[in-house]
Order: sequence, then structure tokens, then C-alpha cells
Amino acid sequence: MTKNLKKFFVRSLIILLFIHLVYFIYGFFKFEGIRNVNIYSEFYRFKFYDDVSISHFFVSGLFLLFFLIILIRKHAGQQYSARRLMKIGLVLLLVSFLSFSFFVSYSFGLNAKMRAELPEANFNKDKELLNVLNPFLYNYTSYSSEKLFNVTNILYPKPYPVIEEIDSTLISENNYITESTYYSIDTLKVLTSDLDKITKNGISVLDRINIDPAVIKDRIIAKNRIKDSTQIIFKGMEVNPKYDDGICIFMQNKDLYKPVHKVSVEKQEFDAAVKRYKLLYKYNKDSLLFSFKRIDTLLKKYNIENYFDSKKLIVDVYYYKKNNDKIVGGIANDFDKKALREKINTIDKLFYKPNYLDRSIRTIFFAVIISVWTILFLIYILLNNKKKAVAE
Repeated sequence: MTKNLKKFFVRSLIILLFIHLVYFIYGFFKFEGIRNVNIYSEFYRFKFYDDVSISHFFVSGLFLLFFLIILIRKHAGQQYSARRLMKIGLVLLLVSFLSFSFFVSYSFGLNAKMRAELPEANFNKDKELLNVLNPFLYNYTSYSSEKLFNVTNILYPKPYPVIEEIDSTLISENNYITESTYYSIDTLKVLTSDLDKITKNGISVLDRINIDPAVIKDRIIAKNRIKDSTQIIFKGMEVNPKYDDGICIFMQNKDLYKPVHKVSVEKQEFDAAVKRYKLLYKYNKDSLLFSFKRIDTLLKKYNIENYFDSKKLIVDVYYYKKNNDKIVGGIANDFDKKALREKINTIDKLFYKPNYLDRSIRTIFFAVIISVWTILFLIYILLNNKKKAVAE
């Protein structure tokens, strides 16, 4: 590869990178804003008929045409070894790729503008707020769901969480009554060697004091080996969460609205439960009111239709907190719940699963690059050899 050819390739790559920068800037200013993101939003897909695609055809075609003309006229007729030809082929492959991927830079521009408008840290704060206040944001009919709102979902304070044990008693033919008993879930960590000794000698000791070893065994939920130790998870003391004045229905839900990425879901559930408990039982009403006002601001930021009334919602929440035996009726959290969930899910997808090259055109895209590269390389080799033969 001659010095002039190297300079030509460098200048060509600089021009291509400049064009990519132009498309990036175009995408940056073309992003319509978080308010306009909807369930169909995605980064740019090559559509063949819009301004990006049409300009892409012209720019790519003109660049490759002038590139090939200059390459043949000024840099053909040289004596190259197979190794040097391979290097030239690799450069031509890079040129082919950069010439047909301007729309990817356009998508990078859209992504950059989205992240400038909504930094990841701010998006995570919004998700954390929704996770803490999630039990207050359901439709009133959801509060009758035993799957969503159940005492086994209580994560805080101690002795929660609890495990439920259901006993059935036959009172007549095919008629049973069931009774639920709740136990705290406790953890004990001991050296495995010590546990083996206790297991070996413990049964004889329990027999002497008339304690059934099966009762102890039934209390164990799970055993986990951790290096040289064993973690024992077991049923602790019996508790009555349904009659606990310090627990209302809003604490009986541990679902996250949308988990923050790269943080343990279990940790997020527990942290949200702690914050929720403090808002309900430790802090004054103003703290919870301020949190609801933040939800109102969040709904406006994401352009969600709502009639959210923070002050009325506070009244409803405290009513059902004090009257835990009442069935939750309509509460003042009226907003388009479906639209918010779709918006958060879509933005989360754009953040963490950006689709810069849609599967529908992936095969065509790489096929075009390989085809153009093959044509460029073959034309260069043929005309280079022809000009070399003429010169000799």
C-alpha cells in the first residue's frame, strides 16, 4: 500500500465519520421528547421512504461512486503482494460498512437526546418513587386480590416477613374448614462442622427432655451451604398479622412497579417496604403528601392523563390505614394507569434494549455490505492489474 493510497483511505474515512456525525446531530435534534414516547416508539428502523432513508441512498451512492473513481484513477496500477491486497480489502470492507450505516448514527443521536432529556439517574429515581408508592396506585378493584395484597407479602417491620401454614379440618362429608397460622421467617448461620455435631448428639438430648425431634425438623424451611457454614431458614414465633394494628393493606404488597437495573430485586422490594412503612407509620402526613405530589409531577412529565388528587388520596389512605377491616373502595388516584405502565416499559426498553439494527433488515443490511465490498474489491483488483499490465 503506497503512501498516497494510505492518505486517500484516511481522508475517505474522515469524510465518512463526518457524515456519521451529521446524521448523529440530525437524530439528536429530531427526537420528539419523552412526552411523545408511546408503546410503538423505537429507535430508527430503515423504512426506505422517509427523509433519513432517501438521503441515505443518495449520500451512500454518491460517496461510493466518487470513492471508486478516485481509487481507480489515482491509485491503481501498483504492484501489490497478496498480503497488501488483503489489507486494502479490509479497508474497503470498513468503508462499505461505514457507507451504509449512517442510520445507526441517527439512532445514536435519538438515544443521546433522550438521555440528555431524561438522564438514567433521574429515570431510576422515578422508578424508585413508583416502587415505594406502588401499593397506592392500583385500581380499587385490585385491593381484593389475595395474590397482590396478602400478609405474606409484608416485608417490614420485624417479625415480618411471615410464612403461612394452612390446616384443613373435615367437619362433614366433603366440607372442610381451613385455618391459617403464620410464623416469622428467621435465619441462623452456623459452622457446618458444629451443625453436624448438634445433629448427631441433639436427638438423644431432645429425647431426654421429651421434645419430639420431628417438631424441630418441621420448623426448618431450608438449608443453604455457604462455604464452611450452613444457613438455616426456619419458622420462628407465631404471629397474627391480620390483627396487627401496625399493618394496613398498603403494606401487604411487595410488587415493584419497575425494578431498577443492576440492583437485586429482593433488596429493592425490602428497601421500598421500609420507606413505605416509614411514610405511613413514622413520618407525619406531610411526608406522604409530598411523595404523592411528586407522583403528580411525574405524571405530568410523562404526559399521562390524570385527575390525581394528592390531598384527597391522603385522606383515603389514612382512612383505610385506621380501618383495615374495610374493603377498599374508590380512592383518589385517578390517572391513566395503562398509559403510564406502557410509557415506563417503553422508556426502559429504549434505555436497556436499544434496537439499532432491526432483525427485519439485518440480513439485507449485511448482505448489501458484503455485496458492495465484493464489487469494490473485484473492480479494484481487475482494473489495478489491467493498468499495471498497460504500464509494463
